[in-house]
Formats: sequence, structure tokens, C-alpha cells
Amino acid sequence: MNLYSRKRKWKWLLGLFALLIFGSTIFYTDHLVRQIKEADQKNLRIWADAVNRKAALVNYTDNFFRQIQEEERRRVELLAEAYKRLIVTDDQADLTFYLNMLEKNKTIPVLLTDENYNILSATNIDIDLSTTKKLEGALLQEFTKYPPIEVPYMKGKKNFLFYTDSRLFSELHEVLNDLNQSFISEVVLNSASVPALIIDSTKSQILAFGNIDSILLADSASRNKIIQELSVANVPIPITLSEHGKCLVIYRNSFLMNQLKYYPFIQLGIIGLFLLVAYSLFSSARKSEEDQVWVGMAKETAHQLGTPMSSMLAWMELMRMDGLEHPAISEMEKDLIRLETITERFSKIGSQPYLEAANILEVISETFDYLEPRTSRKIQFRVNNQTNKDELYIPLNVPLFEWVIENLVKNAIDAMGGVGTFTITIQEDHKHVILDFTDTGKGIPRSQQRVIFKPGFTNKKRGWGLGLSLARRIVHSYHKGRIFVKSSQPNVGTTFRVILNKKK
Repeated sequence: MNLYSRKRKWKWLLGLFALLIFGSTIFYTDHLVRQIKEADQKNLRIWADAVNRKAALVNYTDNFFRQIQEEERRRVELLAEAYKRLIVTDDQADLTFYLNMLEKNKTIPVLLTDENYNILSATNIDIDLSTTKKLEGALLQEFTKYPPIEVPYMKGKKNFLFYTDSRLFSELHEVLNDLNQSFISEVVLNSASVPALIIDSTKSQILAFGNIDSILLADSASRNKIIQELSVANVPIPITLSEHGKCLVIYRNSFLMNQLKYYPFIQLGIIGLFLLVAYSLFSSARKSEEDQVWVGMAKETAHQLGTPMSSMLAWMELMRMDGLEHPAISEMEKDLIRLETITERFSKIGSQPYLEAANILEVISETFDYLEPRTSRKIQFRVNNQTNKDELYIPLNVPLFEWVIENLVKNAIDAMGGVGTFTITIQEDHKHVILDFTDTGKGIPRSQQRVIFKPGFTNKKRGWGLGLSLARRIVHSYHKGRIFVKSSQPNVGTTFRVILNKKK
């Protein structure tokens, strides 16, 4: 099993373990959230039920108050009728009956005046008739809450019977007002922290609100939006208030419940962000360590190759000085020059390479001239120059880019099994030179096309899986270009595309 396969297997195992931990955490958190949410919803139901019961109590009290009010009105009307009968009756029995009726009124404040509002008599009211002889000022305002009852006593003459609420009725009225105010306060300042509004039946007037920002309610558009949201969030609770008639209590879930609803997702996002940052930091540190090892090995290799190569070149010069000439010596010299180029490549790993204008067509031609005699004769090399130019200069580090071509050629030869055609197609646009490296090999599965450039990936029984990774580093990091799999089909072939810039 190669390095990449082992690393991928460990990644899957660690990923599954992490998912197990996350899943368990999220499941338990969601369980707690649901329990808290159920408790909050239970409080909400209790609150809504309490509002319903209190609203029914307020409504009942209001009805009871109205009944007492009507009863007092009827009693006043009976008193007025008694006054009328008292004036016109001559029967002693009737006179006694009506006087008893008047005397039994112990609660309702009554004033009898003439047509000019001069006070003739007063009942159940603390005033001194010797000093207060006329119904006027604050007394008039108090006794004109209800319209007076006319009491005719002779033709063209009449008195007025003024009355107001009894002390009992006034006390009940205060109790009812306190009850209404208490009810409103309990609705808007509820212990369940429920955002609530009390509105009229037309939904146009807000009578009271609680747990809602007053600034939002000050804006008409925002206020209408909130009313609409609360109206559909839960079934409105109908109530009847003495001063406003039919009203509605509208509400929605508490802010805590809304927070709990999104809490698992927020937690998952925070954990995911933390892991992403941690993974990025560790990956960066690991990559930096790998780069240092890579650079150190490359420079050490270049140093180790330098001494024997210099000696071999010196020995070849001595052989020529002794008159030894042979075709193999020329080929050996080419190989030594190639080794010298390779040493130069390794020595430049880790340092910023110098790019200078070079003819890319010449670089490709010379690289093919070197590789073709050293590969199987069953491999055909072709160059498809679609630029129709003999020279095409671009910023290039020639020794390093030759390394890219060699790695792609060796990768293609392995894919073709030593038999096939390798073609370089050269194109250009106004900013780039585009090179397509095409082989007739076995192809690359789609699942592997994104990972073939990673260090350690290989399909060979023997190999380190560094060739394509090195090619990508040279193209991306040193030449600021791009390299990728343009296309690949099983048993048809693969095309790698390299895009280089025409200018630095």
C-alpha cells in the first residue's frame, strides 16, 4: 500500500471518528434543547391559559358591573316615579308608600332641583343646604354624568332629579379598572418572556405591549410587520375590556425559544469553523516541514552529485587528450551534461528561480531530442505547433521546465506500457502559451484526477509519487502558471494542459 493510500485511509478513519464525536455532541445538545424547548412551550401554554382565564374573569366582572349599573339606573327611575307620585297623590296610603320608597334609598346620591337648578332636597350626599343652594360648578359636573330625570309637579312646571353613581358602584368601578390594568400588566410583563401585544379588533391600535422594542413599534411599517407576525404565530386570544370593547392578545414564542431552535446549528458551525482553522494551521505547519525536508534533500543531492560529476568530466577530457575517440564517449558526455542540469535543478529547489526569456519551441525540441533515443522505439514523439511560429519567447526557467516535460513524458510512457504516441500541441492567445501533453495510455479514473498531483500518490508498484507533484510545484509556484488534467478516457488516453504566462 503506497503512502497516499495509507494517508487517505487514515483521513477516512479520522473523519468518521470526528463525525461520530460531532454527531454524539449534536444529538445530546439537540436532546437538551428539545427538553428546554418543551419546558418553554409548556410555560407558554400555561401563560396562554392564564390569559384566557383572566380575560374571562375580566369579562365576567365587566358584565357584572354593567348589570349593577343598569340596576341603579332602574332604581333611580323608580325614585323619580316616586317623586312624581308623591307630588300628585292625595291618598294617605299612597303617600306613605312613596315616602317609604324615598327613605329606603341609602346608596344612590340624589339631588332634586327646580328648573333653575336651585337645590330643593339632597339624599346620600354630604352637602350643607344652608350654604350650597344651587347645583353648579364641580357639583354640577359630578351630577351630570347621567342625564337628569324630569319630574313635573304642575302644568308647565317641572323639577329635575339628578343622580350619580353610588359609593358601592364607584368602588366596584375602581376595582374593575384595577383588574383591567392588572390584566394588561400581566399580559405585557409576563414571566414567560413572551413578546405580546394587546390590540383592538381591527388590529389598527396597540393598547399595550411587552417584551418588544418600542422603537420598532414607533415605525408604522415595522409595527404592521410585527402585528402580522404575531397574528399568525399563535391563535389570538379574544378578550373584552370595559373601555375598549373587543380586543385581541397576540403573541409569539419567547426569544429564548427562538434562540434554542437555532442553537444546534450555531454550535455545529462554530465547531466546524474551529476545526477548519485548526486543520488549516496544522496543514500549513506540516506543509512547511515537508518543504524544509524536500529542500534539504534536494540541496544535499545536488551537493553529493557535484563532486563525482566534476571528476568524470575531467577524466573524459584526459581521454580526449590521449587521443581516444569513440561515439560512446560523446553520448556519455551528453549524459554528464544532463546530470549537470539535474544537479542545477536540485540546487534551485527552495530558492526563488530566475525567469528569463526563452524560446519554448526550442526547449521542447531539445528535450525531445534528448529523451527520444533513450526511450522505447515503440514510443512516437510528435509536436503539433499550431502557432505557425519558429520562435516563441516567454519568461521561463529552462532547467526546471525541462524537468516538467520529462516528468510528463515518463508518466505517459508508464501509462502507455512502452507502446504508443506522445504529442505536444502548442497554442497561444494574447496572454498565454497553452501546451497540451497527450498520450495514448490507459487513462486516469475521474476519482483520481484531483489527487494525482498530491505528493505520494502513485499507481505504480514502485515509485514515490513525486513526479506530478514536482511538476505542479514548478508550474504553479515558480512560473505562476497552471497544470491540470484537461481530459482522460479509459484505454484511450490522457491530456495534461499547461498554461504559461507570456509576461512576468
